[in-house]
Amino acid sequence: MDFIRTYNSSVKIGNWNEDLCLEEDAKEEYLEKKERGELAAQKVDFLKENILRPVNLSVTNDGGLHFGDVIMLVNMGGENSERSVVSINADINSLTKTPSPGIQIPCAVSAGKSVQPCTRTAFIITSVDGSPEGSMLRFEQSFALKTTSGFARGLNLTSDLQSFQKYAKKSHLQEVNLDDNASFLSWWKVVHFDPQERLEYEDQPVPANVKVVIIHCKTNQALAVLGDRVFWTTYGKEYEVTAHTFLDCYKVEKDNNHWILCTSDPAGDGLALLNR
Repeated sequence: MDFIRTYNSSVKIGNWNEDLCLEEDAKEEYLEKKERGELAAQKVDFLKENILRPVNLSVTNDGGLHFGDVIMLVNMGGENSERSVVSINADINSLTKTPSPGIQIPCAVSAGKSVQPCTRTAFIITSVDGSPEGSMLRFEQSFALKTTSGFARGLNLTSDLQSFQKYAKKSHLQEVNLDDNASFLSWWKVVHFDPQERLEYEDQPVPANVKVVIIHCKTNQALAVLGDRVFWTTYGKEYEVTAHTFLDCYKVEKDNNHWILCTSDPAGDGLALLNR
């Protein structure tokens, strides 16, 4: 026999008063969070509004890279991977309001497919040896890669030897992240992508918008993107970034380790990389 309701739908049964109070409390809590901007959707909007804010990359008139230049780190991909850009991988759990709104320290990085210069993808070539701002960066010279100030906190791209507690989450290789630690852990150097040409190019100016290899000074591992290590972020499907040198049978770094330090086109037509 089917159940037949013998009371009107407006009849209050059970702990109706308690349920009503809980419902009112939930509504009040929701409105308070909304007023403070603490709803998940509001946090995502706030994050994207700040981290995707456009940034002007530096323009190089002499073809070289200089200390103080704002650049993007672009990997052009290969047979099994797409073009990608080293990016701040911050989500709503990576936000902090003290001392001002920004990303928490340390913060992860990933390789995203968007090549739009913005707070998330911009890095500043920073001196670690006293070289004056505006002087040319040279092959084999140590330098740091720092995010922009403000929301991105001016953090250094950092790495260290992998351990049981510290490693890249997908590949378990050497982790790369962002930290405010301005130590030897955040020192990098650029070498020519062809090993046979490295001795000849040592101490020569590093050209912008050409393929190079970026080496972590402490561990001697090359910055790499792993096209087969995919994960979903707030910004879509992205790839893991690590410090690991991938060599082919000729002892030459693979596409994973090839990077372009990308600047703006002198003609003002966007990225020099894309206009070539």
